[in-house]
Parts: sequence; C-alpha cells; structure tokens
Amino acid sequence: MVILVAMQLIRVDSTNPPIDSDIPTSTEVKSTLRRVCYDCHSNETEWPWYSHIAPISWFLAWDVREGRAELNFSTWSQYSTQQQLKKLKESWEQITKDEMPPWFYLLLHPDAQLSVAKRVLLRQWAARP
Repeated sequence: MVILVAMQLIRVDSTNPPIDSDIPTSTEVKSTLRRVCYDCHSNETEWPWYSHIAPISWFLAWDVREGRAELNFSTWSQYSTQQQLKKLKESWEQITKDEMPPWFYLLLHPDAQLSVAKRVLLRQWAARP
C-alpha cells in the first residue's frame, strides 16, 4: 500500500502543447480523426481521471508522447508534402492491419472502433493525391 501511495508522488506531464496547425480535411473526416486518433496523435489529448493515477499515468503519458512523435495532427503544417503523404499512407496501413486504434485504447474507448463506412471514408481520404 505504501508503494502505491509513493508512486502517486511521481507525476507526469499531462499538459497539451499549443496547436500549431490542424490537418485540413472535411468535417466528417475530422470528426472521425478526433474520435479515433486525436487523444494520442494531436495536442488536443483529453486526459481522463485515470490518467492521473500512477502507474497508469506513466503508461498513458508515454503512449501519447510516442504517438505525437510518430504523427501529430496539431503540427501537420510542419511536415513536408512528401512526409504528409507518407504519414497518410502509413496511417492507412496501420488501420488496415487493425494496429490503429490499438486494442488497449478500444477497451476504454469503444466508440473509437471504426465501422466499415468510416474505414472507407478514411481510405478515400488517405489515398488522396
């Protein structure tokens, strides 16, 4: 019990950096991205109550840092056109392989499950020239 209490003293940064830019897209795609991707892949992370309890907080903070490092929709304009196209392609590949959203995210966010229609929508969006 003492260890669990002591773990709470090790706080993680759960603040969101400023938004530099946002990915330009349709309202429907943006809504889907916000529901499925933005918690880890933007500077608009919604930190739920359990994200402040160690050791869960440590894992969530690490996961968000890694997600933002790989793809951050809030800094989209900082990517070159070639990088943007590559990130779109990689995103779709991960969705196709059911790697995104990750299974552990879906456990706590079942509304992030992608329907067939939303997969088609994202595929069309990601395949844009």
